Amino acid sequence: MNTRHALSVIILPAILAAACSPTVKVETPREPITINLNIKIEHEVRVKVEKDVDALLTEKPELFE
Repeated sequence: MNTRHALSVIILPAILAAACSPTVKVETPREPITINLNIKIEHEVRVKVEKDVDALLTEKPELFE
């Protein structure tokens, strides 16, 4: 067997097998991606005042006018 003929017998099937391999396509979606988040945010602010400061504010409410 000729070396050229031997190489063609080995290489040709390899090329044909590579040509038949599946392809992968990456495409963008046709519709936009929608993310629905149901979030409930609650916060509570508490201010604790010392008893003497509370008494001062009761006596003199004009301090913060």
